[in-house]
Amino acid sequence: MKKRKLGIIGGSGLYKMEGFNKIKWKKINSPWGKPSDEVLLAKLGNEEICFLPRHSRGHKINPSNINFRANIDVMKQLGVTDIISVSAVGSLKENLNPGKFVIVDQFIDRTFSRIKTFFNDEIVAHVSMAKPTSPSLSLCCEQALKKLNIDFQFGGTYVVMEGPQFSTLAESKLYRSWGADVIGMTNMPEAKLAREAEIRYCTVAMVTDYDCWHPDHDEVDVNMVIQTLLKNAANAQNMIKEIIKSFKDFKTDKDPANNCLDVAIITDPKFRTKKTIKKLKNIAGRILLKKK
Repeated sequence: MKKRKLGIIGGSGLYKMEGFNKIKWKKINSPWGKPSDEVLLAKLGNEEICFLPRHSRGHKINPSNINFRANIDVMKQLGVTDIISVSAVGSLKENLNPGKFVIVDQFIDRTFSRIKTFFNDEIVAHVSMAKPTSPSLSLCCEQALKKLNIDFQFGGTYVVMEGPQFSTLAESKLYRSWGADVIGMTNMPEAKLAREAEIRYCTVAMVTDYDCWHPDHDEVDVNMVIQTLLKNAANAQNMIKEIIKSFKDFKTDKDPANNCLDVAIITDPKFRTKKTIKKLKNIAGRILLKKK
């Protein structure tokens, strides 16, 4: 059994971690370009975690310009086996009020200008995304939120829009008609790339506002979002600390990310060049570098 290691990808409002020991920001290079920021290596008790601010410290990268491939690649290089993605979202349902957390179990990907796979040059792979999140990590997050008495919903569908603009009213009403729960701009292709890297992945979405569909609330603006982000960030940090303490207690033997590349790569081995294999070695070396 591979030693488990937790990675945290922080969204809007979560740019650093407080209350940890042996903190070090580390620069890591990736064959896929520059990641969003250096990775924070930190310890809580005996557990070392890796934290990466998705938008960079200071929020300098817009959603469409995030180098998702580099972000996942550096996590894989550091030995991360499990990722908790913490993301700010808008609400598409009346009962999901600002401040509430949602443990997401499904996505609708509406992004259109992002590279969504590691396997887009020479080597082709098709991984299943039917169940895009990790059941064990979801249960771990549930336990942590219950313990902290943080208001949350277990399960929900996250619409990922391109951004950086917020939705039109017509779009917001459309997404509501689909039965979606929350809307954001960052978890795709992040979740897809984590699956290709065989990393277990879970999203905890933090509601900052009602999307513009709600007749009794003002249209979304940044000041409104920031006020709720500051409150959510403290809850998110406490949640992460609880997850670190217990995530290894949840069994992962049937997780959909486990060894998913075994049945995903379709390209004939004789057409796989050394150059491409080298680029993919962090992500798929388990398969591509396997001795014949």
